[in-house]
Amino acid sequence: MATTDPWHSRARRTVSRLRGGRWVIGSAEAHYVVCGSDPLAYRLVNELLREPGTQVTVIAGSRRRSDVPDICDIEGVRVVISDRLDEETFRKARLNTALGLALMQQDDVGNIHAALRAQQVNPDLRLVIRIFNAQLGEGIKRLFADCAVMSDAAMAAPAFAAAALGEVEQDDIWLYGRVLRVARRADVRDVDVVCGLADTGDPSRLAILPENQDTADVVLAEAATPSPGAPPEATKRRGRVRGQRSRPLRGLTRVARAMVTRKIGLTGLAIAAVVVFAGIGLSRYESVDFVDGLYLTVLTTISGAEPEKGQPLRVEILQVLLTVAGLALIPLITAAVVEAIVRARLAVAMGRDRAPRSNHVVVVGLGNVGTRVIRQLYDLGVEVVAIDKSETARGAAVARELGIPFLVGDAASEQVLRDAYVQDCQALVIASTDDVTNLQTALHGRALQRDLRVVMRLFDGDFAEKIEKAFNIATSRSVSYLAAPAFAGALIKREVLATIPLDRHVLLVAEVTVAAGSPLEGGPAVAVNQPNWVRLIALARFGEPRPIWVPAPGYKIAAGDRLTVVARRAGLTRLLDQASPPPEPEEPTTTVPA
Repeated sequence: MATTDPWHSRARRTVSRLRGGRWVIGSAEAHYVVCGSDPLAYRLVNELLREPGTQVTVIAGSRRRSDVPDICDIEGVRVVISDRLDEETFRKARLNTALGLALMQQDDVGNIHAALRAQQVNPDLRLVIRIFNAQLGEGIKRLFADCAVMSDAAMAAPAFAAAALGEVEQDDIWLYGRVLRVARRADVRDVDVVCGLADTGDPSRLAILPENQDTADVVLAEAATPSPGAPPEATKRRGRVRGQRSRPLRGLTRVARAMVTRKIGLTGLAIAAVVVFAGIGLSRYESVDFVDGLYLTVLTTISGAEPEKGQPLRVEILQVLLTVAGLALIPLITAAVVEAIVRARLAVAMGRDRAPRSNHVVVVGLGNVGTRVIRQLYDLGVEVVAIDKSETARGAAVARELGIPFLVGDAASEQVLRDAYVQDCQALVIASTDDVTNLQTALHGRALQRDLRVVMRLFDGDFAEKIEKAFNIATSRSVSYLAAPAFAGALIKREVLATIPLDRHVLLVAEVTVAAGSPLEGGPAVAVNQPNWVRLIALARFGEPRPIWVPAPGYKIAAGDRLTVVARRAGLTRLLDQASPPPEPEEPTTTVPA
């Protein structure tokens, strides 16, 4: 059977529903169908099974990734293996009895086609569609009566960008006309603080939603409302990264290094050393000053010395060395110029014609998440360099459109990271989907810069903890872990308004309606707060569009009130139990003609 949340002891509700042409009365399960078997689908299924009385059917393709736990191994899940999302497959999955369908394939057009076919099987179906293209997603909503269009990449990208910059701020959260933002308490006014989120004083133990709100140093606070029509740099936040300074000499050095190869550079240094050594010796013999000595050395190197009999042996040796160095210098200059032209043309063709400034951010992997991350960092005014194995990666066109330097190569190679100047960057964001390759890239990055801030995408939580202990790489993010609660909330019509990632924890900003006869009805507002689990931030009376922010502890809760809370997943489940009416007595299941 499906597992239940330890907080939740509520009995299954008695429901009546038309199934297969007959009304089934009595104890029943809420049935949902999930299409997909990638990490997000895997975590979504586990989120759904947290709800008591939930049955999940998964439609999975015959080919599944070896680096992701097999979704078929989840207890209580019915699996239909099919590579086509057609009406026949949906009927096998009993979509006609389902309350909702989650289309989790990483194919925008394929998900839309599947949604249209699903409506032929069950017109009243709740649809949750995973979409990367935001403009396409807005158009889809008009096609279906009951539909939520969501992007896991859009949800996760702010967490990656904030971690790369060493910040805690995420994207703005819009609630009832106010703009809220995660920030450090020291950076905001006390009057703007809405809720204390975490106490990070003890690095070994992060205290989430502490009972004493004054100890929280990471808070949810009101931010200034962005002015209409303001550019992203003005509305988002900082402009440039703190501490970023222009260093012209370092920039010239990078340009020079980018223009020639290592071999040409070493050869040029060797020739220069010979010229300097021979020139100093020749100048001393001729007893001339520095300017005349330089003039004599350069002309001898370029044009060669005229042989003169009777010169001391050491002078003849120095002249021969300068002449030989001159013979090697001319071809070397020609080769360097030709190679610089070729490299410059290739750089323009590949979108790498701009040398990065210091304190830039290197982003590896231009899939859904990496593409969102480079766009968000660009909007913040941060210099970015992008890397991907494929020249046709999803984010390649975006990088070129924004003028972001784009390197094609395997980031697990140290040379590719050198070409991206990881040794001088402020952060390395690794957003590819292969945990092992991500770890190799992180270790190579640390080898180039010992104190490099690494933000690494990982699926396996245990693997992330082991990496943290073994390699001191503490900043890891799981896209599926960040996004799955919101997808689950949308599928079961739970009002999850936003997600807030904190380290490897996820807090949900949700709205809960108090039902008549529930344990919360008539109780004080303070009863909603559960230290370390739930914090009430707003309460709206039934029929009132605007809420009361942070209501007084003794404020009485009435039926129909809408509670806006910040909660952990288990805490939200417990709160939903308290806001629901008592379960009706279970009746024997009977079947009557429709």
